[in-house]
Amino acid sequence: MAGTENISIEIDHLRSWIGREEVAEDVITSVPVAALAATLDRDDPKRQSGDELPPLWHWLYFLPTVRQSELAPDGHAKRGGFLPPVPLPRRMWAGARFEFHRPLHIGEAIVRKSTIADVSTKDSRVGPLIFVLVRHEITGPAGLGLVEEHDIVYREAPGSSEVAPQPPAAPTGAVWRRAIHADEVMLFRYSALIFVGHRIHYDRRYATEVEGYPGLVVHGPLIATLLADLLRRHSSAPPKSLRFRAMSPLFDNAPFAACGMPEPDGRASLWAQNAEGALAMKAEAVMHSA
Repeated sequence: MAGTENISIEIDHLRSWIGREEVAEDVITSVPVAALAATLDRDDPKRQSGDELPPLWHWLYFLPTVRQSELAPDGHAKRGGFLPPVPLPRRMWAGARFEFHRPLHIGEAIVRKSTIADVSTKDSRVGPLIFVLVRHEITGPAGLGLVEEHDIVYREAPGSSEVAPQPPAAPTGAVWRRAIHADEVMLFRYSALIFVGHRIHYDRRYATEVEGYPGLVVHGPLIATLLADLLRRHSSAPPKSLRFRAMSPLFDNAPFAACGMPEPDGRASLWAQNAEGALAMKAEAVMHSA
């Protein structure tokens, strides 16, 4: 694979980022909560100070306020700051794991400590892959609220003749199911809410002509949020933990479904499937007792 040897040499430099830390502070305000509820098409009552923040909605805070002059052509921050300067052009949300210790509430001041936990590489049929694992610990006035482990994967841009692998079929037997069309308006609104400038989510010409996608890409965190929201619509018990793994991308040119079913021992299986029934994301929840 062309470039693999150079990447293996570079990995030692990239691994020097392991242990790098970043601390951010924020306050949980109600307006982003109302805006995300509207984006998810929820008919929620007006949120008040002291109300609990739903699972994964902490992504509305600690926004990446990178100066315009410090953005790369893809809309992300230029590399080499907190995240290592991975020399591969395509960056993707590969998955995440969450442990919920205590709820966060509207009106609270919160602190996030982020650490580069690991940087690794492996070869694949599409060339070298670089994985960056970021660990976030978010605390509020009552102590540790949640721990998030975020997987980022970098890869080469696909060649013009490259055929995307066929994703596995989604599970059957869904007890909960919600049809979703993440159109360009939803993708724009979500990008604005989390203040992420990655152009694959709102710039169709860039997404199709530069990165070679068939349409605008649905954010991995948005899919995860929709799966967590499906669970919230059907279970009164809050999750103790959530695990997500991205399997294949979703695009704005076709609807998809958020699906789920309860499992024994207070667990639930969740997944997103595309219009052809292929698996886009899979997830597992472990619930607190109701």
